[in-house]
Amino acid sequence: MGSEAIAVFTALGAALLFAIAAVTDQLSTQRVEQRPALSPRIFIDLVHQPLWLTAIGANGAGFALQVVALKFGSLAVVEPLLICDLIFAVLIRARLKRTLRADMFVAVLASALGVAGFLAIAAPSAGRTDVGIAVLPQLVIGLAILVSACVTFSRRNPDYGPIALALATGLLYGSAAFLVKLVTGQFGGGLAGVFTHWPIYVLIVVGPLGFLLNQDAFQRATSLAPVLAIITAADPIVSIGLSLLWLGVTFRSSPAAITGEVLSLLLMVGGIFFLAEHSPTVTMPAERAGNSQVTGSPASGA
Repeated sequence: MGSEAIAVFTALGAALLFAIAAVTDQLSTQRVEQRPALSPRIFIDLVHQPLWLTAIGANGAGFALQVVALKFGSLAVVEPLLICDLIFAVLIRARLKRTLRADMFVAVLASALGVAGFLAIAAPSAGRTDVGIAVLPQLVIGLAILVSACVTFSRRNPDYGPIALALATGLLYGSAAFLVKLVTGQFGGGLAGVFTHWPIYVLIVVGPLGFLLNQDAFQRATSLAPVLAIITAADPIVSIGLSLLWLGVTFRSSPAAITGEVLSLLLMVGGIFFLAEHSPTVTMPAERAGNSQVTGSPASGA
């Protein structure tokens, strides 16, 4: 099996595990007290939820497969495939509710075809796996500004809080994928090679911070799909943008190819947001809804 085939299969496996994690994760966050955004106390609450431990296991296994996929494949190939986590999550939710409408199935198919079409038409190059230290301040400052803006907006506009936090999560996850790709390029030098370069240290901060905001976004939303759709769309867009900017990844650039790439992305995003708008919701437990009313926190924002 070629390296690209390994990348595709492991990326799809990661997407399935991330979908399982997303479904179990949001169900868990809906059962605990709502905390302020970026408060680590939510982890203390969640650790007592057995379902959340399942989500942690699935997330860990999914991340391991993502690392393997990025080791063997281009960032621009692997990350778009990970949008399949939304497709799998919707199918899992539909299975749990024993309902799958024809329009949702068409949206799932459209999303998958959009991904496949984009990858087939764009034929992204592998690109580099190393960048200079000059990238570090640009990445850190850019992320700090954008994530801070999203968190501030979520606090000032609670009705749109889940969406803003989901966007911040997608920014961090896309950046984390970029950093993982850099780290995998340093595996040849062993652990010494990894820990003598800056990407691993930024990843240690960016990854957990994204995961924390992910919990906050899930907890504030009564529906899984809108939040997951924002994260799913932002993640590959950010990682591909960074790979184009700093890793020298290239796409086919003829007029016909560009047209096909744009149409494929529109098909993918359209399918994602249809699923977000029409997928089954997760109902907030009565005791959590009561707590939200008492504290003045919104019970829903998506």
